[in-house]
Amino acid sequence: MQVFEEIQVFLSQLKPFVCYVKPNETVWSLLVQQNDEIIEFSNQAGFVFMPFHQGKQVVIPFEGNKFSQGNLENLEQKSAENFTSESNQKEAFENLVFKGIVAIGNNEFQKVVLSRKIVLKEEISIIETFQNLISTYPTAFRYLFFHPKIGLWMGATPEQLVKINQNQFETVALAGTQLYSENVVWATKEIEEQQFVTDYIVAKVKDKVNQLIVSDAKTVKAGNLAHLKSFISGELTADFQANDLIKTLHPTPAVCGLPKENAIDFILKNEGYNRKYYAGFLGEYNKDNQTDLFVNLRCLEVENDVVNIYVGCGITKDSNPEKEFVETENKSMTMRNILVSKTF
Repeated sequence: MQVFEEIQVFLSQLKPFVCYVKPNETVWSLLVQQNDEIIEFSNQAGFVFMPFHQGKQVVIPFEGNKFSQGNLENLEQKSAENFTSESNQKEAFENLVFKGIVAIGNNEFQKVVLSRKIVLKEEISIIETFQNLISTYPTAFRYLFFHPKIGLWMGATPEQLVKINQNQFETVALAGTQLYSENVVWATKEIEEQQFVTDYIVAKVKDKVNQLIVSDAKTVKAGNLAHLKSFISGELTADFQANDLIKTLHPTPAVCGLPKENAIDFILKNEGYNRKYYAGFLGEYNKDNQTDLFVNLRCLEVENDVVNIYVGCGITKDSNPEKEFVETENKSMTMRNILVSKTF
């Protein structure tokens, strides 16, 4: 298809671009920057690419750049390879989780989201892997972002950060994870974890917005996983606009924990690596008076001749370190299941 051939050219020319497909849609959007500068976000309408905590806040503006759209045709699925990880991280991650549980027992925070980076020493076919990602996860926000000074990222995230249309907004509280089955049963730990996220968002916005509506939590399917999800919506006011809402929501307790500042402090001191853009957010900002942003989960970064897959899970007082490691392994399969080896 033409768009994938264009992407291949932009990659070879080291031109910044993003190609993305919204959840449950078959329309691709391609935004190409005309130079290779890093443009830092300062409320310009564009595609934003934001870090978790440290890093450049990047935007590819709509103005002055080439934006095109088209319909996806049937994508041929390429067979994926099951690459093995560079090293066994089980013990290190379980120790990190145990440390988090101890900190919760010491009342440092109620919840912390801990993550790890899985390094695969493989070179992948960017285009074929991206095609697999698009066709495998139709309900996710699927993207491929490249900037020669930032790197190459792709993902299929199930989590909306916020959607804003004029002054109406909606967001979600997503937490709890297990392998999907027809009869999903949620343990107290996951129900509490999801409620933490809902309560936090409501507490942060209820006095600043009008007509706040919160739905009951429902089970949703994302790839081979199930999550608990509530919808929260309302109306922005003159004193509380889109950017205020985004700053309030990011990072949500679904990617850092509660209380937020204490959890972030623990993550930065103990995780032992830089998340970069994993658990940050991305998407359209102020395109035709609409903003459509997603949390950067279920993602990978291509770095020289390795693939970095980022995965994490919510830790509460009831967490079991081994089960949490298994949860990160299950989450990593979202990206591992679509990787196509580069042919030379």
